[in-house]
Amino acid sequence: MTRVQDDFYDAINGEWKKTAVIPDDKTRTGGFSDLADDIEALMLDTTAQWQRGEAVPQDELLQQFIAYHKQTADYDKREAVGVAPVLPIIAEYQALNSFAEFTQKITSFEKMGRPNAFPFGVAPDFKDAQTNVLWADALGLILPDTTYYAKDNEQGKELLSKWRSAKAKLLAEFGFAADEIEDLLDKTIAYDARIAKYVLSNEEGSEYVKLYHPYEWHEFTKLTQLPLTEIFEEILGEEPALVIVPEERFWQHADEFYSEEAWPLLKATLLVSVASAYTAYLTDDIRVLAGEYGRALSGVPEAQSPEKAAYYLAESPFSQALGLWYAHEKFSAAAKADVEQKVATMIDVYKARLQQADWLQATTRAKAVVKLDAITPHIGYPEKLPAYYFDKKIDPALSLFENAQKLRELSIAHSWSKWNQPVDRSEWHMPANMVNAYYDPQQNQIVFPAAILQYPFYSLDQSASANYGGIGAVIAHEISHAFDTNGASFDEHGSLKDWWTAEDYAAFKQRTQAVIDQFDGLDSYGAKVNGKLTVSENVADLGGLAAALEAAKRETDFSSKEFFESWATIWRMKAREDFMKMMASVDVHGPAKLRVNVQVSNFDDFIETFDVHEGDGMWRDAADRVLIW
Repeated sequence: MTRVQDDFYDAINGEWKKTAVIPDDKTRTGGFSDLADDIEALMLDTTAQWQRGEAVPQDELLQQFIAYHKQTADYDKREAVGVAPVLPIIAEYQALNSFAEFTQKITSFEKMGRPNAFPFGVAPDFKDAQTNVLWADALGLILPDTTYYAKDNEQGKELLSKWRSAKAKLLAEFGFAADEIEDLLDKTIAYDARIAKYVLSNEEGSEYVKLYHPYEWHEFTKLTQLPLTEIFEEILGEEPALVIVPEERFWQHADEFYSEEAWPLLKATLLVSVASAYTAYLTDDIRVLAGEYGRALSGVPEAQSPEKAAYYLAESPFSQALGLWYAHEKFSAAAKADVEQKVATMIDVYKARLQQADWLQATTRAKAVVKLDAITPHIGYPEKLPAYYFDKKIDPALSLFENAQKLRELSIAHSWSKWNQPVDRSEWHMPANMVNAYYDPQQNQIVFPAAILQYPFYSLDQSASANYGGIGAVIAHEISHAFDTNGASFDEHGSLKDWWTAEDYAAFKQRTQAVIDQFDGLDSYGAKVNGKLTVSENVADLGGLAAALEAAKRETDFSSKEFFESWATIWRMKAREDFMKMMASVDVHGPAKLRVNVQVSNFDDFIETFDVHEGDGMWRDAADRVLIW
């Protein structure tokens, strides 16, 4: 049996791991995933009842979801229709003979949600987080990260071969001849290789501050042959004055992607994209085939069942409405009040810790407290849904494909309507039935959906120490994001602003570098952890544990043992090797086991409680233990 002194994570979770089974259609199982699987089972069972006409809710939006779900679940009709809805779209793209012709179609393609190689969107301005502005991103890659394109990366070559094989089979379903398929895939891969030369790696993209490159409109339009002013006058109704360009390298080489010279490669990429874009609405065989590459990436042996696929396809445009149903059914008023009190306690503890941070000068501490006091917590579920949700109407006289198109156009119009408007601080970015939580640096908000506010993270029936080691540490983790390597650059209003003294920020960087060093190069399923990529989440974990531990100590029945064991339990995970290797290159979160073992070894309380000594696997010299917040 593993000793807690040698491997705390395995000692707590080892017996569970022996019998834990990863579902065949999933990448992992464990704390977060088990809870998500339970909620999935509940939603599948409940919505199946609704389909049978049992216990049907009277809520208007849920009625629309039920109508849509009936269409997504009607596989007999989907089989009869086949690929017919997509063929005219493919023909429209095939008829484009030049880049100039394509540019005349970009606006209509954008409004309809069709592939158009147009990576623009609306988001808050980093310098003025109260206002939504235009952002110019970059085109996406076939492989998970730029690092996969290195000449010596054999995994990248293998994955690209699997992608090609899967796409060849998919394109054949739409009537493309073998020689056409080879040509399309050759050109798409060549276009992708161009993109990979210039786009940001996941590591580069994880540093928010370095992404802020505002351009005056007339300066930005000089970078590309795209008729951007005409396009945006149609989309927005006027010419924008400003655009934020996080992907400067990409746009500085825009002619390699948007030009008559690039058109053959771009056209091929668009045709492959069209064949891929609508597969979820077609036959079940095509849906399964379309997911082949994704399963190869993650090592998942089976596709979702038709029932699950139909539910999730219908759920997507109505996710917030279903989340509200879940929260009102499963999240008690008592639990909501208790969690709200825990958030208030955690903020109070954090304030005390900030005020006692003797490595900061008084001016920096004061500004940090101002930011902390301005954090807005959202617990359980949103008070209201976005107004455009109530425009989502399903017409039973229309086909699944036609109703899906209407929903897509509505969502896209809503996204563009936000441009040059105040940020809606009441809008949630995830539904209440999602097992997750987040901190929004542009809104200085922490959000905890109802789904995560239950065992093993939280329960009125478990000890206060266990709750603080679970949901308490998660709450404090999200608060800590306000002061991590990204959040620390934004003020209390969510705007990019340097509120540190130079000396204090240097001290902060020194401490965060120590966190990078603790994780960098550690093994995870045969891959190496990137300490720089994961630093923001690791800093948040460290701050979350420190604040939650102090809060737990305020309780009369405090148990350090229960606190740390709860932390290890919520992170228990059994995952597929291929998935974890991919995550090492793309995920800003560290592997679950290291989020436990590396973090707890920084705490004297852990070392003392579990009698860890020099020479034990969990030992860390006192001089090497890192605490920031």
